[in-house]
Amino acid sequence: MPLKNLTDVSASAKEFVQDHKIAIACTVTTACGLIALKRYMAGGVCRSKALMNGKTVLITGANTGIGKETAKDLASRGARVLLACRDITKAERAAEDIRKSTGNKDVVVYVLDLCSLKSVRQCADDVIKKEARLDVLINNAGVMWTPYWKTKDGFEMQFGTNHLGHFLFTNLLLDLLKKSAPSRIINVSSLAHERGTINFDDLNSEKSYSPAKAYSQSKLANVLFTRELSKRLQGTEVTTYSLHPGAVDTELVRFKDLQILPLRIFLNVIYHGLVKHFIKSAVQGAQTTIYCAVSPDLDNASGKYFRDGCYCQFSPPRCNQN
Repeated sequence: MPLKNLTDVSASAKEFVQDHKIAIACTVTTACGLIALKRYMAGGVCRSKALMNGKTVLITGANTGIGKETAKDLASRGARVLLACRDITKAERAAEDIRKSTGNKDVVVYVLDLCSLKSVRQCADDVIKKEARLDVLINNAGVMWTPYWKTKDGFEMQFGTNHLGHFLFTNLLLDLLKKSAPSRIINVSSLAHERGTINFDDLNSEKSYSPAKAYSQSKLANVLFTRELSKRLQGTEVTTYSLHPGAVDTELVRFKDLQILPLRIFLNVIYHGLVKHFIKSAVQGAQTTIYCAVSPDLDNASGKYFRDGCYCQFSPPRCNQN
């Protein structure tokens, strides 16, 4: 390009910058802010190199999302990984993917439907009969913001699935966990527990129902269960942890289940067009769970609540009870 043309281009660029200084500054600042936000939302990374050879890990809801990425990581560390899932076809597909990606063939599928206590008992019975040990139990499966549905046993769906199903499952497997001690129980909760209230007068939300409030109640129940269980298991070398995985792009948020069509369309546009670009991937969301499963430094942290691989202060729960 001739020198005269280059000079003209340079002059035009300088003039453009001078005329649009505020707009350019705002654009650059916004871009930097969005990049910083994305990096902040990504959270920490579990840097432990601990291996899991000879250990057995059971993960509920491990056919997709955080559960699958947790299973993949622990399988890569040499663990025998048990995927306890409702959808056997998806679970088998996930198990095969984990085997291929990690080279670990010791990945097994169990059928577990947490909204059926009969299924919970059957799965626990199968695990006890077939598994010689259980070193880590990760209660990961869950539902979020569902319409007012009930489990097969008549409990509100979110409280029944997120808490009661895991509560029973954990208690049925306690003897195997004690036999395998030192062992760990990890309950995947949520930051939403801070907004939760245990409404003893209406645990099933039959008097009034809010999807968000019911979800928060179930996640608070996860944290309280973790704390109380840690007290009852003192001296057994079975430790318990609860955690917030962060805002994660997974199948947990089911807008397709919303009954109001305009709201469903609006939320899908907002989520897929904006929100999902600034929240964690499933790999990033699995990091705190992995940390709680493999870190050698948590023996004295039983009952604690974690976020981004760090112990967080737990606020006293609010209870509604006459």
